[in-house]
Amino acid sequence: MSLWDQRYAEPGFAYGREPNEFLVHAVSHIIGLGQRRGAALCLAEGEGRNALFLASLGFEVTAVDSSSVGLAKANSLAKERGLSLHTVVADLAEFVVAPGHFALIVSIWCHLPGSLRASVHSACVRGLCPGGAFVLEAYTPAQLAFQTGGPRDLGLLMSLDELRGELQGLEWVHGVEIEREVHEGVFHHGKSSVVQVVARAPCGAQ
Repeated sequence: MSLWDQRYAEPGFAYGREPNEFLVHAVSHIIGLGQRRGAALCLAEGEGRNALFLASLGFEVTAVDSSSVGLAKANSLAKERGLSLHTVVADLAEFVVAPGHFALIVSIWCHLPGSLRASVHSACVRGLCPGGAFVLEAYTPAQLAFQTGGPRDLGLLMSLDELRGELQGLEWVHGVEIEREVHEGVFHHGKSSVVQVVARAPCGAQ
């Protein structure tokens, strides 16, 4: 059993049932800008809390994760809430992001090795339909000074400058590195150093 299967096999929800706070604010903002509720993709979605938030807003959500245990919980929670959710058990090194398909792609705490992350982010840029939005929150290298969540491997953390390079072709709406309180289940709890991004595909993109 993988680390993630073991974590998600524990009773309850490792990161809680509520969606990521930044995602809630970001999606509210982009909907306010006229974002259509089309297909949405959630990367490394785990137990489904963010995907189901989007489904409750009317997005058609695909949740991808390497853990079948986590996604089984996501499907159970979707049934409990009367929501529709499409789940895919896959390693992001092998998952194919359909080009030009998604109105929204979400990456919350999706920490990958640098070369793979750059490849996935490039695929996400291509995967957005014209005007589609990309939303990300992740831990920065400064998070190593805290004991409040996230990888302890510097190579899995990311900076705003790196992300600007990896997400070339998108129009940036919001991009910051900040310290904020994160309280999500038992694994994310306390003052944290994070990077936040909201970026959109040009409306004239093909």
